[in-house]
Amino acid sequence: MKTNFRLSILALLITFSSCNKVDDIVETDASLQAKSAKSSNFNVNFKYKTTIKVGGETASEITAFDPQSKKLFVVNLELNQISVFDISDIDNPKEEAPLVLGSGTPNSVAVSKGLVAVAVEAAIKQDLGSIMLFEASSGTLLNSYQVGALPDMVTFSPNGKYIVSANEGEPNSLYTVDPKGSISIIEIIAGTTTTLYFDDFNSQQSMLEAGGFRVFGPNATLAMDVEPEYVAISDNSRYAWVTLQENNGVAKINLETKQIETIYPLGFKDYNLIGNEIDASDDDGIKALNNWPVYGIYMPDAIKYIKVNGMDYLITANEGDAREYIDNKGTDDEDDDEEVFVEEARVKNLDLDPIAFPNAAFLQEDENLGRLKITKTLGDTDGDGDYDELYSFGARSFTVWTGNGQMVYDSGNDIALQTLNLTPDRFNDGDGRSDDKGAEPESVEVLTIQGNKHVLFVGLERNDQIMVYDISNPASPIFLDILSHDGDEGPEGLISIPSKDSPNGKDLLIVSNEDSGTVTIYENNQKD
Repeated sequence: MKTNFRLSILALLITFSSCNKVDDIVETDASLQAKSAKSSNFNVNFKYKTTIKVGGETASEITAFDPQSKKLFVVNLELNQISVFDISDIDNPKEEAPLVLGSGTPNSVAVSKGLVAVAVEAAIKQDLGSIMLFEASSGTLLNSYQVGALPDMVTFSPNGKYIVSANEGEPNSLYTVDPKGSISIIEIIAGTTTTLYFDDFNSQQSMLEAGGFRVFGPNATLAMDVEPEYVAISDNSRYAWVTLQENNGVAKINLETKQIETIYPLGFKDYNLIGNEIDASDDDGIKALNNWPVYGIYMPDAIKYIKVNGMDYLITANEGDAREYIDNKGTDDEDDDEEVFVEEARVKNLDLDPIAFPNAAFLQEDENLGRLKITKTLGDTDGDGDYDELYSFGARSFTVWTGNGQMVYDSGNDIALQTLNLTPDRFNDGDGRSDDKGAEPESVEVLTIQGNKHVLFVGLERNDQIMVYDISNPASPIFLDILSHDGDEGPEGLISIPSKDSPNGKDLLIVSNEDSGTVTIYENNQKD
């Protein structure tokens, strides 16, 4: 299944062709005014408030907030701990004693009803990991639960009954040990843990692959190949949805029956459709969006659940991710490295089918598609050794899906278009990531205002920016703003704090910045 989602670009009259590079897309004043005609019915005004310096690179990965104690809990990989900050006086955050984890490595943190859950991978990450449970106010360790290999994300159900972890189960660097991906459900009061695996779906592999699901590790079954990444839970705490990023799918889990009900394959995005244009080269000397005969693999990282007018919706950040496993032979000399499994290649280094791509020489020039990174695992549709189709990583967008995996909306090229027009210096990290995955939408968060108004935040890892949309109508999100602050780089995690829980009585957005090791706080200065 190829998901062909079409967005219109107003006031843009260009004929696109898969055979020739089109004129650069330039948004005119008239077209920007036409877009602004689809205006939001409410206002938000998020402005920079302060930055907390946690440490160096990797010191600020994921953050959680406890409204009772007014503390922030930050995954700090630099020091292998959960750093803790009291933000009851938001202008003067105070660092407190960290949560100490022992020999494992923290990957994620979540808070609910005065409890803090931390996802900890084992010293050998292919071994079973754990969820450690602390009291937020005192930092006391209350319990530890064994879960699947490499717990990468942890969250609580809204009712506080369950802790759910996505256990990625990545292979070792030699790809000789590949643990099964899994999902663990912890019932806090009962103290029980149930870990779910995907073995029952091995027989469905061909059907799922026909819809765009990927199973491609060396000699891997579906159960071994899936890598659960991120979890969203319904407002009634009955269902969880888990992204399977490398596999291009989402799994739906019934928390009450403790069963994986289904896997939704996400299909592919056609970059040759108007509204899906991309900049595919970092070596063409310009920042421009064009249609190309390439498909994007959605491959979502973060996922968020919202309910609007009684309907369940899921929002994904379609970052993309490529598998690369290298044997470094135990040395730091890259000349000794040996590829074990690397799926990534540039278009210029492929043999393109002459019938599918009669203009192959043109496409493979560096200023066109030559520099674009694609997967070698898809595209040879007839098995003759050349590529009949091209598939790149991620979709450079966010997408709204129903709870049953049907697409409602995809942002098309809007992230690229808005950043190119409003912040051209930051576009695709100064054009340096155009050949890769663009701005790399990594994280999503939703803040609900006045009960029925929803603000979407989308973190752009490579642009060091946060996109802001009105998503009160999930089928037609409206762009509102772009947030950024110099010195805060690599947004990895987003959380929102509604005014009723906020230390200063204002809606807050908290951003964990991996590259700069900082936590950025923005506040909403617009009155409800």
